[in-house]
Amino acid sequence: MVRFLKYRNGLSSRGYISGVNTIKYLWAGIFFIVLIWSGIDPKDQITWLLEILPALIGAALLVTTYRSFKLTSIVYLMILAHCIVLMIGGHYTYAEVPFFDGLFGAERNNYDKLGHFFQGFVPALIAREILIRKHVVNGRWWLSLFVICVALSFSAFYELIEWWVAVISGGGAEAFLGTQGYIWDTQSDMAFALVGAISSLVFLSKFHDKQIKNVVG
Repeated sequence: MVRFLKYRNGLSSRGYISGVNTIKYLWAGIFFIVLIWSGIDPKDQITWLLEILPALIGAALLVTTYRSFKLTSIVYLMILAHCIVLMIGGHYTYAEVPFFDGLFGAERNNYDKLGHFFQGFVPALIAREILIRKHVVNGRWWLSLFVICVALSFSAFYELIEWWVAVISGGGAEAFLGTQGYIWDTQSDMAFALVGAISSLVFLSKFHDKQIKNVVG
């Protein structure tokens, strides 16, 4: 009986590891397929490079930290979704992504707002997991406050990067910035990031907690 239980547990462990490896390779496969597609005849080569650079940096960080600090599957999934958003924006430029021209009666292409929503949504999940697993703060309200602050700080830092790129490249940064003549673009970008961060806390916290318990054991 004991041998049977050990055998069954061994099969269960191997099945779990096999499932994790399958998901890992599927993640990498989707990432590189979309990356290659986005790099085929993009609208603007420099803009493409600038837009996909955060995705490449993020992927490199995930690879280097995979063994030492493996994240939950929901976080990996959301990071992949964010990377795809960046790659699509890099391929078309944020001002010319199909299906977003005049969407809901807007006078501009608002694909960049989707990007900034993810810019709050995904960093909030990452920050939440790190803060919980590293026991940085106590109390749910303090946790939520810190998560939102981290997400907004990330958004603000990205706006600074956009400013520096604009200063260095002059008028050539228009496609990267995606302002489309909208004078409140920076403020609205950060507002969408804030909405994204709050949305991740409201809609995914309970599910995220369950996955963290499974990872931590």
